[in-house]
Amino acid sequence: MKKFFAAAIAVLMTASLAACGSTPSSSAAENPAPASSAASTESAPSDAGSGNTYRIGLAQIMEHTSLNQIRDSFTAEMEALGYGPDKVEIDYQNAQSDQSNLNSICQKFAGDGKDLIVAIATPTAISAAAAAPDIPLVFSAVTDPVAAKLVENPDAPEGNITGTSDAIPVDQVFELMNQLTPGVETVGLVYNLGEVNSVAVIEQAKTYLDSKGIGYVEATVTNTSEVQQAAQSLVGKCQAFYTPIDNTVATAMPVYAEVAKQAGLPIYTGADSMVIDGGFATVGIDYTLLGKQTAAMVVKVLEGTPISEIPVETLSNFATVVNTTTAEAIGVTLPGDLLSSAIVVE
Repeated sequence: MKKFFAAAIAVLMTASLAACGSTPSSSAAENPAPASSAASTESAPSDAGSGNTYRIGLAQIMEHTSLNQIRDSFTAEMEALGYGPDKVEIDYQNAQSDQSNLNSICQKFAGDGKDLIVAIATPTAISAAAAAPDIPLVFSAVTDPVAAKLVENPDAPEGNITGTSDAIPVDQVFELMNQLTPGVETVGLVYNLGEVNSVAVIEQAKTYLDSKGIGYVEATVTNTSEVQQAAQSLVGKCQAFYTPIDNTVATAMPVYAEVAKQAGLPIYTGADSMVIDGGFATVGIDYTLLGKQTAAMVVKVLEGTPISEIPVETLSNFATVVNTTTAEAIGVTLPGDLLSSAIVVE
């Protein structure tokens, strides 16, 4: 049995991942430049942003485990690939869940004339694309870049945008639900209606549930403070919760998980970090590996590969992740064969 404690987990699905790197402290941008329209033409970074140093703007919408794993592994992998501080100046900014901060950060990157922008999560990528259409953009953890209107053809991106997707097969998560907690007749869907990434996956979930004759009830939120009440509103109406890769809900995962534990209900999630933070189980991807992939794509751009020749990448190696502490709290006995093959957190 592969067994890891939540405080020690930096790598979940591969034994050969690089150690996490450190990043500069975050702050909101000041004196933003005016935003402009979305990108339509492709450009390349200059050979030198500051002397012979490339200037990269690295933006993150908020703090939560998955996004932090991407950030840390990205910066560590850049250095491992030979793009350390002597070659790359990374300006890291965190919007702390504030959309106006995020817009200001991206506008500041545009005004500064960054050579390239790395945007972690869908809201960040959308804001960066609008604010800096002439700067190459590499996104990370954008679940559905087509639905987000970042690219039209992921295999041959047009304009200045490419990146990595954290999409996972929704059917695998619900097949896990049927295995671990059989007999679920109604699923409670908790998500932020304002996150394009969540809405796209929820639509997939509804299609799957409809095909299997399983009902669903919904509770949507607009910010983290609403998550607890949303979850409570579904207690007594469902036998399990499902939340996709939703940044807002992920940030409030501990309170969401507490509601579910008190009700004796499992939460099936779209991200391993949400299981680490108290959810029950998922079939998910390794966000550390996603950060490494993002770094490799950035290096290709810096070395002159046209973005149109850098397809959007989606991880294909998934693993089952279960939280045994949560399982005990809600009274679920995990099968031995699953424990022997799954990634287990406590």
